[in-house]
Amino acid sequence: MAYWLFKSEPSTWSWEQQKKKGAKGEPWNGVRNYQANNNMKAMKKGDLGFFYHSVDEKRMVGIVRVIEEHRPDPTDESGRFGLVTIEAVCDLPNPVTLADVKAEPALAEMALLKQSRLSVQPVRTDEWKLLCRMGGLKKAP
Repeated sequence: MAYWLFKSEPSTWSWEQQKKKGAKGEPWNGVRNYQANNNMKAMKKGDLGFFYHSVDEKRMVGIVRVIEEHRPDPTDESGRFGLVTIEAVCDLPNPVTLADVKAEPALAEMALLKQSRLSVQPVRTDEWKLLCRMGGLKKAP
């Protein structure tokens, strides 16, 4: 299993909206960055990711699961980019802020810090486990 981070501006698509979609999930469309698209191409059904509110909040607020693998994004007229479908798994009891990540030496190499503008990015297994603990989860899903 691989782990990911999905960034969204809460005014565009929020964690609350994602949760309301339930088990049918929501396509993660509109990605127009080749590296982010390649990250989605690498995703497999069942992979997990953090749902990150960007811009003003800058914090991880929940965990999502990939329920449909990469396919063409119908909102992309060029036909170059795709999407995956994700469903909400659980809230993070204690949202993990960007400041929290920056303050943790074990996360110094995290893509969130190294490639801060990338909307879909990988999370290493050790980072995943630590961030789940920081988020107040007793056991990482």
